[in-house]
Amino acid sequence: MIWLSWRQFRVQAVVAGAALVVVAIALLATGPHLASLFDSNGLPTCRTTCSADASNFINQLKGSATELIFYGSTFLLYAVPGLIGIFWGAPLVARELESGTFRLAWNQSVPRARWIAVKLGLVGLAAMATTGLLSLMTSWWASPIYHAAQKAGPNSLSIVDKIAPPLFGATGIAPVGYAAFAFALGVTAGVLIRRTIPAMAVTLVIFAAVQVVMPLLIQPHLIPPVQLTAPFNANTANEIMVDSRGSGPPTMTVVGNLSKPGAWTLSNQTITPSGKVFAGPAASACTSNSAPPQACNNWLNTLHLRQLISYQPASRYWPMQWLELAIYLVLAASLSLLCIWQVRRRRG
Repeated sequence: MIWLSWRQFRVQAVVAGAALVVVAIALLATGPHLASLFDSNGLPTCRTTCSADASNFINQLKGSATELIFYGSTFLLYAVPGLIGIFWGAPLVARELESGTFRLAWNQSVPRARWIAVKLGLVGLAAMATTGLLSLMTSWWASPIYHAAQKAGPNSLSIVDKIAPPLFGATGIAPVGYAAFAFALGVTAGVLIRRTIPAMAVTLVIFAAVQVVMPLLIQPHLIPPVQLTAPFNANTANEIMVDSRGSGPPTMTVVGNLSKPGAWTLSNQTITPSGKVFAGPAASACTSNSAPPQACNNWLNTLHLRQLISYQPASRYWPMQWLELAIYLVLAASLSLLCIWQVRRRRG
């Protein structure tokens, strides 16, 4: 049974292997230059004043082939699990049900449950291995960029936070879970719909929806976020905006800096001493063109405002990766059991 399943899958396996070889060659060809650039900026030996060197390193990558490879590999790690679900999972059983070849397989000595379990196990493991190798290679290649981003500090506009979307789902072990889930989802759609093309379409829609919902609603709360309240300093604020539209007094929005390198900021609000979100009204020091530039900051500092921040620290990257992997593996296992149950009860 394993040999037969392998023969049916060998074309897809060869294509996946060839694609991994191509990616590996591209990363091996460009990786030494990236590492050399990292070293030439003095980042391996930097201990304290690293922000300028790290920002300079990241700025040197902008507009280069290295930047294209970085974003291309990120896109690839999101696309590959979906493609696996569509082209490996959905046709796996649907094609046999559609063509009627399942009758021959089910009339042999191999039980139906073993027939579908071997297919799920063999191709599912191949899907997870393919995605895992791709993630391993790209993470190794991009490690200088991630290290530089952590050293760049909170004031850098070029921070690359692995714990925050979109990079969280394109690094580490989470893509392995995506591949397992997408494959099991595709097989389940094929078993239930019994038509290859509709099953592929349904797999694409559901997997895309899950990939949107997960980082928006579930991922931020895999571990309860850290809540921090700190004094607001207008002199180091990220943003001070005054809105004078409308007939009422001008309103304003102020956002303070978060000095937590690599953290995923979920919310950053400026609140009054009474705990309400500050929205003005803005004083003349912030609206008058004749007022000194520092006058608005000085006025804001007299209000004794505070920052209310919710964030996931960078140290939680791997615990969140393992939690997300576990969630997707449980979903994949549940869908696989549903497939086995459906195949066993189907009349052939």
